[in-house]
Amino acid sequence: MAEPTSADPVKLFAAVLFADKNALEQTRTLLIEEFGTIDYTSPVFSFEHSDYYAEEMGWPLFRIFYSFHQLVDPGALATIKLVSNRIEQQLAHAGKRSINIDTGYVDYGKVVLASMKFHNQKIYLGDGVYADMNLLYEKGHFKTFDWTFPDFAGDTYEKILLHIRSKYKADRRRE
Repeated sequence: MAEPTSADPVKLFAAVLFADKNALEQTRTLLIEEFGTIDYTSPVFSFEHSDYYAEEMGWPLFRIFYSFHQLVDPGALATIKLVSNRIEQQLAHAGKRSINIDTGYVDYGKVVLASMKFHNQKIYLGDGVYADMNLLYEKGHFKTFDWTFPDFAGDTYEKILLHIRSKYKADRRRE
């Protein structure tokens, strides 16, 4: 009979969607308060894959990635998503979000996002949160799935996510 073991820690990241730079700065500060030191900040990308958020958040929209120095237990993903939702609510104006935070993690083999929405491929974690494996690492690249978000499926973020993965590998070597 197999004995239970602890999961290896993973590299936490936040992919922040924003229209307002002031809201982004507030978000960054609150993310640091909650998750600790940011060890990587990506360039800012124009977000043109969907207008889903435009009415609520404004236009044009942009995306930036932050990864965090402290590795986390992958079992904490549900709690992390609830914290990021609380930050979104804290920065909302008149019931409309000024930012959208997609929290997730990278490990050696995949990119997993936290989600509050059910879909067939998602695994329920508890507290209304699901784990959504969006990318699979294989032979130096990330492979997509039919359900991978369009902005994550293209080449736009692959270098960023590969960089975060390399930081993860370096962090694990230092442990």
